[in-house]
Amino acid sequence: MKRVLLTGASGFVGSHVLRHILINTDWEVVCPTTFTHKGLQDRIRVSVDGINDPFKRVKVIHCDFTSPISPITAHEFGEINYVLNLASESHVDRSIEYPAQFIINNVSLICHLLDWAKGHDSLEKFIQISTDEVYGPAAEGYAHREWVDLHLPSNPYSASKAAQEDIAFAYWRTYGVPVVVTNTMNIIGELQDTEKFVPMVIKKVLNGEKVSIHGSLDGDIGSRFYLHARNQADGLLHVLNQPVPMYGEALMPEKYNISGEREVNNLEMAQMIADFVGKPLNYEIVDFHTSRPGHDLRYALDSTKIASTGWISPLPLEESLRKTVEWTIAHPEWLML
Repeated sequence: MKRVLLTGASGFVGSHVLRHILINTDWEVVCPTTFTHKGLQDRIRVSVDGINDPFKRVKVIHCDFTSPISPITAHEFGEINYVLNLASESHVDRSIEYPAQFIINNVSLICHLLDWAKGHDSLEKFIQISTDEVYGPAAEGYAHREWVDLHLPSNPYSASKAAQEDIAFAYWRTYGVPVVVTNTMNIIGELQDTEKFVPMVIKKVLNGEKVSIHGSLDGDIGSRFYLHARNQADGLLHVLNQPVPMYGEALMPEKYNISGEREVNNLEMAQMIADFVGKPLNYEIVDFHTSRPGHDLRYALDSTKIASTGWISPLPLEESLRKTVEWTIAHPEWLML
């Protein structure tokens, strides 16, 4: 039986990863969390719903990675085989409003986690979950590729995630931490905070409010490759089954893009949400750079590499979006966030 250290389990994506692990493996999961930085114990509660005696396999530990991990906390973690690091501040607007605080938080947590990892002999794989935004905007028709494209972040959030990747790279080379980096983009799903696009649109459509759709002065609409959180979780479990080269065997650690199956512009996405809600979409096109400096109009990742290892995203976009909308309408308390 493997033991997994899952950071960010009280966050939106982390809670989906926790449920996916519990359903698809017999592993034990250690969940260090502060229940701050948008973390909610309610997400852990919902993620284990319907699973027989889940806390025989789930251990929740109060731990703030912005401070060093003490020997006592490390003892509480116990022997760990896999690390899935999802813990990070992730909202671009907050990073623009409080840049230094935001960056310091994300850099501190990766440094302290890697400091613990470099002395942990049982550790087999350390998955650093990153974002497409480290690359900056993608030109029309182009998708960023692993170890081909440079880090060109546009805002403090994406800069902090690029820094996390580079720090993890350094620990791979210097200390032999078995690092693998995954980059993914625009995750959707149940339990998401309403500061994010999909639940924000659900809430505004339900209330008959106007939705802002970001575009350019030339009339281009922003676009993304949306991916359900359970699809991301499935991709992460697939990555854990792949070999991890160490420094000396390879010049760079392993890296995989996990992306949605097709590109959707934000107006099309909002219209699909409104259709599933069953109410009309009232919207306006606003200039993305004027309204949200530091944001990019288009992101894209090339996921050919992970597909070549046999991974197929299990849940199509329309089905995952319909499921998300229907669940959220049935649980309106989650629109109070």
